[in-house]
Amino acid sequence: MRFRLTPRETSFYDMFAASADNIVTGSKLLMELLGADTSARAEIAERMRAAEHAGDDATHAIFHQLNSSFITPFDREDIYALAGSLDDIMDFMEEAVDLVVLYQVEELPKGVEQQIEVLARAAELTAEAMPNLRTMTNLTEYWIEVNRLENQADQIHRKLLAQLFNGKYDAIEVLKLKQIVDVLEEAADAFEHVANTVETIAVKES
Repeated sequence: MRFRLTPRETSFYDMFAASADNIVTGSKLLMELLGADTSARAEIAERMRAAEHAGDDATHAIFHQLNSSFITPFDREDIYALAGSLDDIMDFMEEAVDLVVLYQVEELPKGVEQQIEVLARAAELTAEAMPNLRTMTNLTEYWIEVNRLENQADQIHRKLLAQLFNGKYDAIEVLKLKQIVDVLEEAADAFEHVANTVETIAVKES
């Protein structure tokens, strides 16, 4: 790690950790959605919406701190990228839940639970990794595993698309379900963007 002669603004670390913890909350709501009957989904969507708003607040706090700080813990563009990618994850998860409710989906296709399990694991890893930005230690295994999970998510997504287009569903249902599984795939991609940004920061700081 480079030796620095200037002090650094350290509140960013706490804000990134809080943002990642909020993503864990979102992933748990996704898991809850899987086991809920249709009558309970609207209430879960409301809680997810509140979590997404909390994520927005966390992102705005980071940007505000960045704009008011002369010295930052690492490059400004990396702080923007990391905060933005964390925010994207919550946006995609909230969108997926909202679509399930708005489209009045009776039953999600088999395989969606695997998508959500991957997201939940990636959320846990991300929350565990954020505090380590302070010391830039124990991060390599994090980004390697998140990249592996994203590859797994890709495979699950392709199998889900094949299932949707096998003739079992009518055309309108295919459109609805495809949009939901696509958004969940975008959430997996956003986790990888976070991990890649962390890797970039760690390389610069080494």
